[in-house]
Amino acid sequence: MRLQNKVAIITGAGRGIGFAAAQAFVREGAKVIIAEINEELGRSAEAKLRGVVFVRTDCSNSADVQALIARTEQLYGALHVLYNNASVFLNKLDGQVTDLSEETWAKVLAINLNSVFLCCKYGIPLMIRSGGGSIINTGSSASVMGIPGCDAYTATKGATVSLTRSLAVEYGHQGIRVNCICPAGIETEMVKASNLDNPNFDAAYFFKRAPLGRLGTPEEVANLALFLASDESSYLNGAIIRADGGITIAPIS
Repeated sequence: MRLQNKVAIITGAGRGIGFAAAQAFVREGAKVIIAEINEELGRSAEAKLRGVVFVRTDCSNSADVQALIARTEQLYGALHVLYNNASVFLNKLDGQVTDLSEETWAKVLAINLNSVFLCCKYGIPLMIRSGGGSIINTGSSASVMGIPGCDAYTATKGATVSLTRSLAVEYGHQGIRVNCICPAGIETEMVKASNLDNPNFDAAYFFKRAPLGRLGTPEEVANLALFLASDESSYLNGAIIRADGGITIAPIS
């Protein structure tokens, strides 16, 4: 029971990596709040996982995030783990910067980056009152290498890495560790809906060229999040961990 007596919020946990993390956290004894904008996915996750509470949340909306934190405190009186997992990739809308609409740019930044800011802004005070804890941010291979055809997405993921480092320095002395997982080529609905049909970027081919020669699973990333949420990672702070099968170190030709 590696997360026994811990309270965790996981954003975007209705499916994919977030849902796999909710499963792992519950299995290890955590009380989990699923913050999900999709009502159907959230209700389904709540029904499948005993002890999980679904709170419908648009994590890019300040009022929603404040209500999420207030609900968490009302239910459990504490917050020990904040997993900022919610992200979006807008297939056929995201692209190179000269072709991007301002609306697409703003939407991707709101969901992928503003959500991290808002959840940290309103979640950290409760975490401090709870005696500290662990924040886990979600980056991407796009955080650490150039990927064509998704400049808005890439910008948000690079910023998430930088924000992770700043938060780790600012709040480490208050007992809050902040780390970032950078997944790549994980078998999720978002990857399936990504720009696989972009003639300039065959993502399936690209990710299968990783040294491990395969796509990853949501459960593999969730296990890493579980480690970062637990006291086993008590001396990790500001770490940027690539869960990518090695693709970001592989030569590209």
